[in-house]
Amino acid sequence: MASEYDVIVIGAGPGGYVAAIRAAQLGLKACVVERENLGGICLNWGCIPTKAMLRTSEVFHLMHRAKEFGLKAEGIGYDLDAVVKRSRAIAKQLNSGVGHLLKKNKVAVVMGEATIPAKGQVKVKTAKGEEALSARAIILATGARARELPGLEADGDLVWTYRHALVPPRMPKKLLVIGSGAIGIEFASFYNTLGAETTVVEVLDRILPVEDAEISAHAKKQFEKQGMKILEKAMVKSLDRGKGKVTAHVEQNGKTEAMEFDTVISAVGIVGNVEGLGLEALGVKVERTHVVTDEYCRTGVEGLYAIGDVAGAPWLAHKASHEGVMVAELIAGNNHAHPVRPESIAGCTYCQPQVASVGLTEAKAKEKGYEVRVGRFPFIGNGKAIALGESEGMIKTVFDAKTGELLGAHMVGAEVTELIQGYVVARTLESTEEELMNTVFPHPTLSEMMHEAVLDAYGRAVHF
Repeated sequence: MASEYDVIVIGAGPGGYVAAIRAAQLGLKACVVERENLGGICLNWGCIPTKAMLRTSEVFHLMHRAKEFGLKAEGIGYDLDAVVKRSRAIAKQLNSGVGHLLKKNKVAVVMGEATIPAKGQVKVKTAKGEEALSARAIILATGARARELPGLEADGDLVWTYRHALVPPRMPKKLLVIGSGAIGIEFASFYNTLGAETTVVEVLDRILPVEDAEISAHAKKQFEKQGMKILEKAMVKSLDRGKGKVTAHVEQNGKTEAMEFDTVISAVGIVGNVEGLGLEALGVKVERTHVVTDEYCRTGVEGLYAIGDVAGAPWLAHKASHEGVMVAELIAGNNHAHPVRPESIAGCTYCQPQVASVGLTEAKAKEKGYEVRVGRFPFIGNGKAIALGESEGMIKTVFDAKTGELLGAHMVGAEVTELIQGYVVARTLESTEEELMNTVFPHPTLSEMMHEAVLDAYGRAVHF
């Protein structure tokens, strides 16, 4: 006999476990199936442990600047094993927390590998054998994994994925990072700050290519100031692996150059975990390793939904969580659940300086036919930023010149991953420039720059 539920969630990452908990809160009998770690990649091998390591590098960087703040610090160093141990302990703590939350909400947890043999049916291969489950609704939250390109495959020794970079067997001396999206740049920033001679190769014409061009340019300038070497419109054609070294053949401007490194981190995107689930037989449409869904995460197969990374961009944990909540409410009968709007989801990169954005870049807004008004405000014009010793950065706003709608906001600098939510709320509430101008921001705070960037779009900036 199959164990019967109202909803079965496959995958216990930030999309899956949140969906299961919300379903249980709504009175549904919920089960979550996970093959590896509660909390998924984000909590165990992504968002959380990387932020722990980046916090270490941030403190290390500040320690070297002690003299600027009237402090004395001598003999500054680090213990890489201790850095990694702290990061893993934080991930373990939160993993246990997810288990507690699931138990508290009476969500059944089955550890094992799931397949969907038929609509409403799930089979799980567990350590004890095979378990049969059934439910009127199934949510796919299987996530994604690192993309590997032919010839650039990771081996855990000389060539790493993000997983290897989180538990490094050694500190790199000469590091090559392939790809300058959020994952690549965060690791480049971490290892560069700890002393690795770091080179970043990006195939597109600029690093952080999804960001506004001005923000990318500002970030690049700061990375290069920190000693990072950045090669844009360049491609790693092949890697020759030797004893303790890797020779990368990098093509740029029609010329190929051989460069020697001791470590390579490959961060060239992700692929959805769609294999082995039985999706093809069910009639689920999969494009470029991602499940195709409508705005309500429906797959087209009755009772089957897909959320998070497996359902495509933007590949963000907070997007997955909100999709999980929405789908749980739909299953529970709430026909007024709001679909997640990708254009109002913030993207954050926790490098140094941090980068954050929401909505349309200036270029995308113009491509879509908007007449725009653009505002900018530099960190150097903000008293709190100067007091913090963080005067490098800028905030940029993009408005529809005709309606005053906030189309997008883009930031680079200290703590912008915390500031961006103000603009996210503004977009969610469909705020106009007038409402933002009339909002009183506390002084002295970094958030005042958000106000000034709005004012600047209309020629009213006061402090710069």
